[in-house]
Amino acid sequence: MDGLFLSAQGSLAEVIANVMRVDLGMKLLAAVLAGGAIGFERQVAGKPAGLRTNILICVGSALVMDLSIRIGSVWGSGPIGDPGRIAAQVITGLTSAATIWVVAAIGLSAGAGFYVEALGATLTVMVVLAGLGRLEHGLLRVRRSMNVTIRTKPGIPLEFIREQLNVDGLEIVTANQYDHPSDRVFELRVKGPARQFEIARSELVHLPEIKNVFFD
Repeated sequence: MDGLFLSAQGSLAEVIANVMRVDLGMKLLAAVLAGGAIGFERQVAGKPAGLRTNILICVGSALVMDLSIRIGSVWGSGPIGDPGRIAAQVITGLTSAATIWVVAAIGLSAGAGFYVEALGATLTVMVVLAGLGRLEHGLLRVRRSMNVTIRTKPGIPLEFIREQLNVDGLEIVTANQYDHPSDRVFELRVKGPARQFEIARSELVHLPEIKNVFFD
């Protein structure tokens, strides 16, 4: 009797696991952790693709990979075609905004009839967007320092560079200047809010006095 009860209990657990796709939940959780770890480092470094962007891309990739593997086993007696073909399209997706791309991945799952997978991924994405927004905003306000190399036309003074950076809330800590016949190169150590570095870089490169800007 006890054996029968344990067998029934085990069968029930298997049914629940199959219906709720616990394995997919583990995949999505792993994607959140992996993408979050990399995204955290990118966010602190002041890069455009930060915390939420990397998590969304990783979650979408995990979902598409799961979808591509399961399609053959669900709709056929065995694998149909190459399960890597759908996953290969991830590279194309990366040219779009991360949120739009992961929503497209969810749409693929729904269109293939994998409603539990689509719902699970939707909930995951909503938690990522709503729950990490405040954290991401806080990371962008963290002050950090970076090495900056700015190549200008000959004769451009350091004060010109300093004024441009100050407008974006950045401060020059140390500065070295190197003159060449065709340009002047400034090697700087700059500090300020992490989110301002990319803003400053994009503004500097559009100035006629500036030839190149490298943030390291």
